[in-house]
Amino acid sequence: MIRIIAGAAALLCCTMMSGVASAENVCPRYVAGSKVQPPPDLYSKNGVLHVTLNYQTTVDDAGRTLFCYQTPDGLESPTLHVQPGDLVQIDLTNMLPPGRNMHKLPGNVSACRDKNMTDTSINMHFHGLNISPKCHSDETIHTLVNSGETFTYKLRIPNNEPPGLYWYHPHVHEIASPAVQGGATGVIIVEGIENIQPAVAGLPQRVLVLRDQPLLNGFRNRRPSPFWDTTVNYVPVPYPDYPPAIVKMTTGTQEFWRVANAGANTILDLEVDYNGKPQALQVVGLDGVPTGSQDGKRQGTIITVKHILLPPAARAEFILTAPTKPATKAYLITRAIDGGPASNSNPRRPLAQIAATSAPNRLARLPERSRPPHPQRFEDAATLKPDTQRKLYFWETTFSGTKHKPPADAQKFYIAVNGQDVHVYDPDAPPDITTTQGAVEDWTIENHTFEVHEFHIHQIHFLVLEVNGKRVPAREHQWRDTYQVPYWTGSGRYPSIKVRMDFRGAVAGDFVYHCHILDHEDRGMMAIIRVLPRT
Repeated sequence: MIRIIAGAAALLCCTMMSGVASAENVCPRYVAGSKVQPPPDLYSKNGVLHVTLNYQTTVDDAGRTLFCYQTPDGLESPTLHVQPGDLVQIDLTNMLPPGRNMHKLPGNVSACRDKNMTDTSINMHFHGLNISPKCHSDETIHTLVNSGETFTYKLRIPNNEPPGLYWYHPHVHEIASPAVQGGATGVIIVEGIENIQPAVAGLPQRVLVLRDQPLLNGFRNRRPSPFWDTTVNYVPVPYPDYPPAIVKMTTGTQEFWRVANAGANTILDLEVDYNGKPQALQVVGLDGVPTGSQDGKRQGTIITVKHILLPPAARAEFILTAPTKPATKAYLITRAIDGGPASNSNPRRPLAQIAATSAPNRLARLPERSRPPHPQRFEDAATLKPDTQRKLYFWETTFSGTKHKPPADAQKFYIAVNGQDVHVYDPDAPPDITTTQGAVEDWTIENHTFEVHEFHIHQIHFLVLEVNGKRVPAREHQWRDTYQVPYWTGSGRYPSIKVRMDFRGAVAGDFVYHCHILDHEDRGMMAIIRVLPRT
């Protein structure tokens, strides 16, 4: 059990206000059944976005610890709108109370901020952005910001960054999962998708951030229990009755939905049903990359599907047509997940009710096409010959106890390189993989466990080439930053994915790859890769 905040309830009191279920000024949240409100928006200007964020905590009326990034004027988890080439400066202050010491970095390890990790340490990861892993950029291994400290991030968005949906969240190992479950997450939009996917030009855009949090009502036997409740833009949808959040759409119109699974552990399989019938979702982007856009033509393609699997950290951007009649029973749901016999429970459940109305939606609209698409980050990598082939695998185990002695340790999770010793993640250990900037590699990642795992690597995307040994057709090639590896049944070949890694960007330095089920990552399923500078 990970201790998060000692005496938080005594340090910070919670009050109820109309429509909100937490402290009035700190990490405000909505009550179940509320109308979904868009996150606040912050836009870059003249190539710069300067944001001040305070990392804060409180306790809601149910006794759950909440976390959030807030601006000094109270904007919680703002959406950061940036252009390729922009400079983003974030001044982050840790407003949490002093915590209990957990680890101290060795004297020979260079810390990016503080060498002492406590249970209230914080940092930020800018998930999916293809930016530098150096200190003050997207460095998560040794960046620790402790109580009362301020740390400045300076992120340079690449000129060739794909336009789409990205996100930010805490990434301190061992306490990442509770921080993300506490709600300290927000999204980043790299603008310009209308120039690659013209079908979205001029459409109203709706940002939905789906999160998970500890169960409000605990486990019961009325129906299959999820391990966590879900929320939609901080509107909770609690088990067992699942009162849905309310999304109002103008009858018969199209909207551009930008949906992020910002949950710590909950796998989602999104479907939109009208009167029980699944609707067409016109997908234009996955994990921040416009679909079909990386073939050198710089024009995307629309993929029409009836449901979209979103592991924790994945994003999907799609066009949805509203119901034509107000009486339509319309819902955004997540389908049941078969994650394997050892996995968490993720049953089918509603997330939001779509209420069709004649009223205007008042959402911000995307601009019309304004310029030719800029060069794309990965547009030639699919045709290159890889420099190296590697094989990795997910594995987990429990150290059992004896009749007179309890287990020595809880269940441990691993991501290991084939042929190397298996070990849990250690931020002070040497890297498991070393490569060179400019390399292009193919990795095969196997799953040796009885539950699914969600492969993610920082700083770059990867091209999915094969799933379970079956080649993905070129027309379905897509660059992702998070992808599910199926579970093993106990017999036959291990399930696997084969992916292409492109290390030709500004990625020199140390960064990590891991399972993005954060309970697994916190328990060791993460490792370090070192990219040496180009010589």
